[in-house]
Amino acid sequence: MARIALTCFRKNPKLAVCDPRSVFAAVIMAAQLGLEPGVGGQSYLIPYGRECQFVPGWQGLVDLASRSGRASVWTGAVYAGDEFDYSLGDSPFVTHKPIGDEEESKLTHVYAVGRVNGSEWPVIEVWPLAKVVVHRDRYNKVGKGHYSFENLEMYARKVALLQVLKYMPKSVELQMAVGLDQQATTGEQRLTVEEAIDTSAWVEVEQPPQAEKKSGVEAVKEQLKNKTGERAGIWPKD
Repeated sequence: MARIALTCFRKNPKLAVCDPRSVFAAVIMAAQLGLEPGVGGQSYLIPYGRECQFVPGWQGLVDLASRSGRASVWTGAVYAGDEFDYSLGDSPFVTHKPIGDEEESKLTHVYAVGRVNGSEWPVIEVWPLAKVVVHRDRYNKVGKGHYSFENLEMYARKVALLQVLKYMPKSVELQMAVGLDQQATTGEQRLTVEEAIDTSAWVEVEQPPQAEKKSGVEAVKEQLKNKTGERAGIWPKD
């Protein structure tokens, strides 16, 4: 993980101006979840000012969803010129034959598909790019520094995937990754080394007093105590 972190530093010099403790915490969190930063898009170390934030990629979320062996998920990006058709309702399907040029400027739709083992029908989510941008502008609290401005396809595919993951079996690690991803979007992650190391309390934690505001991993821990992800605020409302 140290070698991978150094590789991330070489690829993104802006990490050098971040608080080293935030970088260390992000690397530890990546190790705890088993998502290597920058390798195959599993996760990323993203500098927001002097704060390094751990951001799971869509490949990492797919990996976490598949580890339990109870479900499989995948996602795709549609470009102008592709053969693409889908239907929702009680007999959902997606057919996609890539033909067009995979240039980000020609991206038109993203989709995600999930299937719980033994289920009759898959769960399908299809988003036009315009809807993704509206979603990003609504929830993004870090402005132009948000990673989606440099890699819109990665962000868009993950947005569609997050909607499908609502209906999939969720491990503690997957819920943590989703919660940390949303906090990175809102600029409220603020990981500490102690929080990244102490995973023993991810599920069983005491609720703080109502007036005390928590952030970072502590806030996600509180969210995990609720059985319904949407009520806890882990999942985007859209």
